[in-house]
Amino acid sequence: MAKKKKLPLVYQPVGLVLGAVSGALAARAFRAAWKAVRHEDDAPDPLDRDRGWGEILLAAAVQGALFAVVRGVVDRSGAKAIERSTGTWPAQDKGGRD
Repeated sequence: MAKKKKLPLVYQPVGLVLGAVSGALAARAFRAAWKAVRHEDDAPDPLDRDRGWGEILLAAAVQGALFAVVRGVVDRSGAKAIERSTGTWPAQDKGGRD
């Protein structure tokens, strides 16, 4: 059995940068999506007294979905790039986050 490299530790700084990048991309995507859906520049704040439950929940659902998709795309792309450059997948045996 071949000895596995300690790549997950090396990958952590890369993962942190990718997390920041994915957060920024998701925030931009959410602002653009909200503007397209509601024709408003700002999404509703849950503490805004003038906004209804439907609007608050719609904004939360759209934001959550976009963040999950963008994070998945960025994480997967980063992992594939690490695998191509080192030959080792950056996650533990079964992959994924703890």
